[in-house]
Amino acid sequence: MRRRILAVLATAALLWVLPNAASAQGRCETGRAVWADQAVANAISLYSLEWAPFGANEVGWGTYLPLLQQELGTDCEAGTSDFAAALAGFQIRYGLPGTGVFDRATFDVLKGVVQERRPFVMARVRDECPEPPPLRDLGYLEVQEEHADRLTRLLRRDVLDAYRRMVAAARYEVPEIRNDPELLQIFSGFRDPEADAARCAAERNCDGLRRAVCSPHRTGTAVDLYVGQLLGMGVDSTRPESRQHMSQGATYRWLVKNAGRFGFVPYIYEPWHWEWVGPQAAYGTP
Repeated sequence: MRRRILAVLATAALLWVLPNAASAQGRCETGRAVWADQAVANAISLYSLEWAPFGANEVGWGTYLPLLQQELGTDCEAGTSDFAAALAGFQIRYGLPGTGVFDRATFDVLKGVVQERRPFVMARVRDECPEPPPLRDLGYLEVQEEHADRLTRLLRRDVLDAYRRMVAAARYEVPEIRNDPELLQIFSGFRDPEADAARCAAERNCDGLRRAVCSPHRTGTAVDLYVGQLLGMGVDSTRPESRQHMSQGATYRWLVKNAGRFGFVPYIYEPWHWEWVGPQAAYGTP
């Protein structure tokens, strides 16, 4: 049954590519004479690739498409020739064969590029765990900034200021966000390291993907933002279908393109998790 479903999805993807190449996606087909086969391959694998990029099985790579498009400097969809051409350029830039076809090696490079922009991750590579800020540097969220599922209500003051500027811009620029006050509310900001360690021990999930002994939330610069959720799943559900749903929404796509203007960079695994690194953070420019 599973393979039958994948075959149907792959066929649907192929049927989408062919008629749309000369119509809605026409502006992204300037390289069709060279990259047509690669475009079809990407359109199919976007929905049918069976892999485990973070240990658990996933189908398709649509969850990571917005971040990859940002790195490629294109808004062309995965099943277009111009996307394939841009992907080949990305692959060559990082020492991979310029096939123009998405694969695990390409994803690993994307993941590395995104992770390297997070100072917290680089500190952990050096086996360092940053100290939390003094309490005087922390500010309280306002009620309208707190999500109903919030864990904490504190954030470093400079990060809170940047967050507020970002939300104001998002509400001005995106009708979906403007019309739903829940979007971009914070459900986790600064978390006291001792309380966080006790929580991860109680949940028996320390140093895993969901909870870490040394969390970036201890710095007061990490925020978990509400970007939507699937019915019946939590605001931070790591189920593949949950993360893919979040990544396809207008809120997440706006963040991918614009959060860097305000100093925030993403965590590739969690669409809701963003970290402030300063106003110089202009990620995703090839």
